[in-house]
Amino acid sequence: MPNAMKIAIIDDERDMRQSISQWLALSGYDTESFASAEDALKVLGPDYPGIVVTDIKMPGMGGMKFLKKLMGTDSSLPVIMITGHGDVPMAVEAMRLGAYDFLEKPFNPERMNELAKKATNARRLTLDNRALRRELSDGSQLMNKLIGVSPVMERLKEDILDLGQADGHVLIDGETGTGKTLVAHALHAVGARAGRKFVLLSCAAMEEEALSKRLFGPMNPEESQIPAVEEARGGTLVLEDIEALSDAMQARLLTFLNDEGTPPETRIVAICNMQDEGRSIEDALRPNLFYRLASLRITVPPLRSRGEDILTLFTRFADQFAEDYGCAAPQVDAQEAAQLLQAPWPGNVRQLINVAEQAVLQSRRGSGTIASLLMSDHQEMQPVMTTEGKPLKEYVEAFERMLIDNTMRRHKGSIAAVMDELCLPRRTLNEKMAKYGLQRGDYM
Repeated sequence: MPNAMKIAIIDDERDMRQSISQWLALSGYDTESFASAEDALKVLGPDYPGIVVTDIKMPGMGGMKFLKKLMGTDSSLPVIMITGHGDVPMAVEAMRLGAYDFLEKPFNPERMNELAKKATNARRLTLDNRALRRELSDGSQLMNKLIGVSPVMERLKEDILDLGQADGHVLIDGETGTGKTLVAHALHAVGARAGRKFVLLSCAAMEEEALSKRLFGPMNPEESQIPAVEEARGGTLVLEDIEALSDAMQARLLTFLNDEGTPPETRIVAICNMQDEGRSIEDALRPNLFYRLASLRITVPPLRSRGEDILTLFTRFADQFAEDYGCAAPQVDAQEAAQLLQAPWPGNVRQLINVAEQAVLQSRRGSGTIASLLMSDHQEMQPVMTTEGKPLKEYVEAFERMLIDNTMRRHKGSIAAVMDELCLPRRTLNEKMAKYGLQRGDYM
């Protein structure tokens, strides 16, 4: 079973512990057994990578007290209670206190397996969501996701670090697929509001009445969700597709901004996704709203302006997909590297991800080329190329960096193996790694 989760089994009866453990182990789970709740509590922390199966009646700390301790440590931890026939009311009370479910002795092992499967799936989802939330609140992790060493990417990172520390509202624009929402997350994560609420809302995803209620309220009494402006108070409110707001909604947003004062309690990060030829965000927003939102502005660069970052990104994504599909990543030759660098990438990074996945699938089948994936919908059998040429030196250096980077990763930082494969002397390899900013430690 891939990514098998742990199951902690707590029962004072040795035979019961062993039988449950053996059955679940046969089903692919990683089990560990404890003779008492006290022993188990030494191991079961707030991010325990699995679930708990425990008897209710035990000497010392009983199952109910044990459950309360676990819920106090991690209220999302699935706990399956095992009860005797006369203890069903106690098991029902345990579920009220947070237990996942209960099994009455003697229980069907298949029922145990069914419950374990549901509980571990729920636990895996909880832990994945926690990891994602931690990642989205970790500024260094998010900055690492902004891959690339091109001048435009270095400038973007500097802008994020500078503007992240500022108090004003921010307008983020750029072509579709460039990563504007990731930039918004990074702005929040590197700033003073990093530990506070981050609320993301698409202005184009709802009808105006529903959007007005979600953004400003009032919500219906039976609705548990509070308006976004209240939910994000003190933190960051990200409004995607800001250009989709009607005049009336723009007026309400402007009133909210005016009421916030300076510095604002809640920071607004507006994301513009306009693609209309000859029309800009200045045309779509009221002038007074535009100038309030665009006091600080970030334009995310298109992929075609990022030079050799294109090859770095393609390699990273191809490696990820190759791992997912259980096959080798495609090797890019010099001609294909030039084609990747020359393509106009109208869909930017999002399009590059799709091309990388398709390239992996083609490679697994042993057919197709990267050139075929870059064919234009408007040109028959002709690779799409940019109209602006680049010096040959740029193509050669970009390919050379990609080749060394790929080889270093494949050999996990072994300098001797890389020298042998690329037929390079040690000094030349060291000079080229220094030139391209490649560190051996990153591959080990």
